[in-house]
Amino acid sequence: MDIEDVRGKYEVKLMDLPNVKGVWIGKKNEKDVIFVGVTHKVLDSSLRPEEKIPKTLEGYEVEVEDIGDLTAYTK
Repeated sequence: MDIEDVRGKYEVKLMDLPNVKGVWIGKKNEKDVIFVGVTHKVLDSSLRPEEKIPKTLEGYEVEVEDIGDLTAYTK
């Protein structure tokens, strides 16, 4: 399965986790990576097992990025 398929397969589940605001694909050290954007990072020990973001998904590395709260602006 390619990375687009893996992201699509897990996106809804990841978006349902606490503090998650986005899921996208990017590069890290020239490798394809799935990024998960969160409002703020928390210690793994403060999360229940079902709330934790996995470190990999079907062989692809998962990186957690602290992106803060997102606000839509309109003109």
